[in-house]
Amino acid sequence: QLQLVESGGGLVQPGGSLRLSCVISGFTSDYHAIGWFRQAPGKEREGVSCITRSDSNTVYSDSVKGRFTLTRDNAKNTVYLQMNSLKPEDTGVYSCALKVFGYCDLDRGRYDFWGQGTQVTVSS
Repeated sequence: QLQLVESGGGLVQPGGSLRLSCVISGFTSDYHAIGWFRQAPGKEREGVSCITRSDSNTVYSDSVKGRFTLTRDNAKNTVYLQMNSLKPEDTGVYSCALKVFGYCDLDRGRYDFWGQGTQVTVSS
């Protein structure tokens, strides 16, 4: 059974860092993509970053470019989102998602499976 499980969220002060993890189980194809999305209260879910399994190409939204870094450990089937220089506007529920086939993009409608999410709160 395919599962995506996020962890690593929490409360952090502005300027701080967090590393989110997404463990993927029950899926073995090399031609998929993993995306990170976030949703703030009262706002639509937005794409943050994604990575394509086959070539490790990564994409970042303009709002996080230069501050967030997405990596993956294929041996552990885990994708990491390192978030630095966090801002209050980064607050939200962060979810990872899997696109079964194809290159990554930040369109949430193109992802097939979702994790439950982890809360990130940036506040002093």
